[in-house]
Amino acid sequence: MSFEIERKFLVTGDSWRHAIIDSDVIRDGVVSEHNGAKVRVRLGQRAAWLTVKTDRAGPSRLEYEYEIPRADAEDMLVHICDDKIFEKTRYQVFHGGNTWQVDVYDGRLSGIVLAEIELQSENQAFEIPEWVGQEVTYHPHFHKRHIGRLCHDAGRPLTVAELLDGRAEGGVASDAARLAG
Repeated sequence: MSFEIERKFLVTGDSWRHAIIDSDVIRDGVVSEHNGAKVRVRLGQRAAWLTVKTDRAGPSRLEYEYEIPRADAEDMLVHICDDKIFEKTRYQVFHGGNTWQVDVYDGRLSGIVLAEIELQSENQAFEIPEWVGQEVTYHPHFHKRHIGRLCHDAGRPLTVAELLDGRAEGGVASDAARLAG
């Protein structure tokens, strides 16, 4: 068992690209969700993992991660995850003595770019780069499963502005009410 302590932020520009130290193209699939917890399969270019995460308590949650055979991950993505697959390129970016992860999403989350930093403690100090914008760690619209549901319901990728101000949820609900009525 290990704790994952991470903070998540919007990315405001491309100046982070000069500090890339590694990257990986990743497909994440949601295997199961229950009471805020989730089981996820992740397939990268070099490895595959099965991860179990509890619901967040602030920036922290329990995380159990196991490397699995690539073929098993492919099978799970195809046979279990249905439309709950998220595609992204994850860049490792060095700044201020820390490695940040910048996720540039493709597919139905296209246009979303988020930066995460994993910490050793919730009170750990860190330098925020100039390319990091608003913190969205606690913003429910920026949980991947929520973004995915909103984009699926809208039938298109959503903008960061729509996610921030709730227009996506209101628009989807309004469209559904209009179609039902």
